[in-house]
Amino acid sequence: MKRSNLIQLSWVLFLVASAFAGVNVSAPVSGSTVGTPVNYVATATTSCWKGVASMGIYVTNQLNYVGNGAKLNTSLTLTPGTYDTVVQEWDYCGGSTFQHVEITVAGKAFTNLQASGGWTSYGEFPPQYDICTNCGSGVTWSRQQGITSPSLSGKATRFSIGGTSPYADVLWTNPLIGDFSSQGLPDTGHTIVPNLHNFTYDIYFYSSSLNLSQVLEFDINQYFNSMGFTWGHQCRIAGGSAFDVWDNVNRKWIPTGVPCNPANNSWNHLTLQVQRTWDNWLCYHSITLNGVTRVINLYFPPFWTSNWHGVTVNYQMDGNYRQSPYTVFVDKFNLIYW
Repeated sequence: MKRSNLIQLSWVLFLVASAFAGVNVSAPVSGSTVGTPVNYVATATTSCWKGVASMGIYVTNQLNYVGNGAKLNTSLTLTPGTYDTVVQEWDYCGGSTFQHVEITVAGKAFTNLQASGGWTSYGEFPPQYDICTNCGSGVTWSRQQGITSPSLSGKATRFSIGGTSPYADVLWTNPLIGDFSSQGLPDTGHTIVPNLHNFTYDIYFYSSSLNLSQVLEFDINQYFNSMGFTWGHQCRIAGGSAFDVWDNVNRKWIPTGVPCNPANNSWNHLTLQVQRTWDNWLCYHSITLNGVTRVINLYFPPFWTSNWHGVTVNYQMDGNYRQSPYTVFVDKFNLIYW
C-alpha cells in the first residue's frame, strides 16, 4: 500500500475512534431537579490505545470527586440550588473529554449546625437511658464551638465525654423547626412540618481516639399530629463496626449489615438519607460513609407521642465499658429538607 494511502487510512481510523470518544452520563439527567445526595453514573471512552485513566466531577468549577477507570458511580451531597456540573475523563495519552450536567437540587438547608445556637445536652445511664442534666461524676461532657484546628470550615465544634459509669451516654439535641426553634422557624400555623417528607443528614467528624467510642449516634426527629418519627442511626465502633437503625415502635436497634469503620486522625464524611412516606412510614433510604453508598430502604411505622410539633436533630456519643474519655470534632453539619 502506498504511503499516502496509509496516512489517509490512519487519519480515517483516528476520526472514527475520536467520534466514539467521550463521556456518557446516565444520571443525573441534565436539566432535571434532583434530591440530595446526587447520584452520578457515567462511563467514558477514548481514542487513546492505553484507555481511560480516571474520571471526575466538577461542581461550580471545583473538582469535587476523582475515581480511577472508565466508570463512575458516586453520590455527592449538594445543598439546594442550581448547578452547572461537569463530568470529565482523562486518558493515559494526555487527552480529556467532558460533559456538562445542569441540575437543580431541591429543598432547603440548615448549614454548619455545629456552630449554631440552640444546642441542649443530656446525660443518659443504662439500663433505661433516661436523660439527666445534673448527672454527677457518672457521666461528664463538654462542648466547645469555634475550633479552627482540626477544622474544615474554620468553625468546628469539639464534643467530649467522660465519667465513671460504664456505658453512659451524652445526647446533644437542637430544635430546628417548630416548637422552641433555634432557627427562627416556629411554624405556628403548622404549615411547614407536616409537608416535609425528605431529609438528608450530612456531617463530617474527626477523632484521634475513635477506638474508645462504643457508639456514635446521628438522629433526625419529626413530630406532628401526635405522631413521632425518629430516624435513628448508630455507628457501632467498639460495639461491632456496623450501622443499626432505630425501630420506633419496638424501641430497639435493627442491624443493617452496613459496615461502619470510620478512620482515626482523618475527617470522616457521613450522609444519611431518609423519607417519610405518603402513608406516614419511616424509610431509611441510604447510608454513605466516606464516599461508599449503601441503599437499605428499611421501613418502620411511627410512634404515638404528645403534641410536640417540630423537626430536631441529635448527635450522641456513647461510653465504653470503662467510660474512657474521648473527643470528637464535628464540622460542616448540614440538614437538608424538602
